[in-house]
Amino acid sequence: MLHALRAPRWVYRRDLGFLLGKRFLYLAHQGRLTGLRRETVLEVARLDHETGEVVVVAAWGNRADWVRNIRAGRALELRIGHLRFAEPEHRFLPAEECRSLLVSLSETHPLGWRLLTTVFPLPPDPKNDDLGPVRAVAFRPHVPAGTG
Repeated sequence: MLHALRAPRWVYRRDLGFLLGKRFLYLAHQGRLTGLRRETVLEVARLDHETGEVVVVAAWGNRADWVRNIRAGRALELRIGHLRFAEPEHRFLPAEECRSLLVSLSETHPLGWRLLTTVFPLPPDPKNDDLGPVRAVAFRPHVPAGTG
């Protein structure tokens, strides 16, 4: 089972991330305690083609290592499809924007949402339920000062 969960990282490490399309993204970040490079693959919740912003959901919120690492430091690299960004910028969505995102996902994919709520600590009814630890993070390509 653990190998299946790690398979997407293997795909990205071999520069085959395009096989996963734009449904998943690879995130490399700096470990907050060790300073070492850490990697995770996350499901894309929203992709804005105009701005290049990609949003992911952290079901365990601040308990997720990758969330704690980017809060303490920075994202090192982001890959999605054929695209690769060094040191992407990130922002944590405010509670209402996170709620709006979850409501949209639950309404767009009701069966998938129901399944996700049995596996992850997501609110069954994000419109009315407490979001609990759930957070959402948006990433976008880094724009060097003076170029954008």
